[in-house]
Amino acid sequence: MSVFKQFDKSDFSFLLQKNNLFCILLAIAIFFFDRISKIKIIDHQLYNDRVYINDFINLDLVWNTGIGFGLLSSNSSLIYNSISALIGIILIIIVFMIIKSNLFEKILYSVILGGALGNFYDRIVYFAVPDFIDFHYERFHWFTFNIADIFITIGIFLLIIKELFFKNEKN
Repeated sequence: MSVFKQFDKSDFSFLLQKNNLFCILLAIAIFFFDRISKIKIIDHQLYNDRVYINDFINLDLVWNTGIGFGLLSSNSSLIYNSISALIGIILIIIVFMIIKSNLFEKILYSVILGGALGNFYDRIVYFAVPDFIDFHYERFHWFTFNIADIFITIGIFLLIIKELFFKNEKN
């Protein structure tokens, strides 16, 4: 008897279910949409200044070493690596939540996963997340964010709305 189990199609059958496959593709599409946007802004700002869109929004690259909205930013590699490890664990939990959820929740978790994978990738590759969407009114600036943050926020917001207003009848 071999120590290594021989894998067959049934071991990964949960991935081949139509809903799970759709959700995996959705998360991958969001990840690549986020990656393309970040690559474009990084390439642009290597040789150019910020992109002025109108009086309320600019595209201006900022490197974020913290979590959402720059919280917990630190120069300490211990803190940075600890946060990155925690985010990695959360990503694994989200994958399990996708597998165990109903279709609507699978889609929402997939939207969150796609964005979170985009930011996690940046943490690993660049040791910071490139944020570039700058909303402002005169001198007041909202936190700078990116496309991944938009998808994460939308997914979490819709999950909260679902939990508050559309409880399952089983509960």
